[in-house]
Amino acid sequence: MNKQEAMLLLKNKGYKHTDKREDILDLFAKSGGYLSAKEIQSSLKDSYPGISFDTIYRNLSLFQDLMILEETELDGEKMYQFHCKDHHHHHLICLRCGKTKTIDICPMQDLSQVDPEFEVTGHKFEIYGYCKACREKIEYEKSKKITIQ
Repeated sequence: MNKQEAMLLLKNKGYKHTDKREDILDLFAKSGGYLSAKEIQSSLKDSYPGISFDTIYRNLSLFQDLMILEETELDGEKMYQFHCKDHHHHHLICLRCGKTKTIDICPMQDLSQVDPEFEVTGHKFEIYGYCKACREKIEYEKSKKITIQ
């Protein structure tokens, strides 16, 4: 999904075009990874000083219902990114910057032998860790703390 497809879907489903919705979708287009409601509010507070979490969550919920966004949870906080619709795949997710990388392997192929009588209707597989850039930043920050002490 991308911003243009999302805006067209909203229009085709009869939802009003609002600047807030477009600006929220812009944030996802620019992020390249997951965003939290808190990050969205922080990014939009200059343009919309009174924007509430209710407004943000209402839009996130709508976007999720329309399969514009998908959700995951990191450290107990719901995070969102554009819904992937190209093909079946999973993600590597950086815990620091939220960027994702697509992985095309699916562990479900191997797990189907565990219980052949169990009917799987869906699954989610995500791998969490740190991307190279964030690992380098973490190491740099650690080295600064060691030299300061």
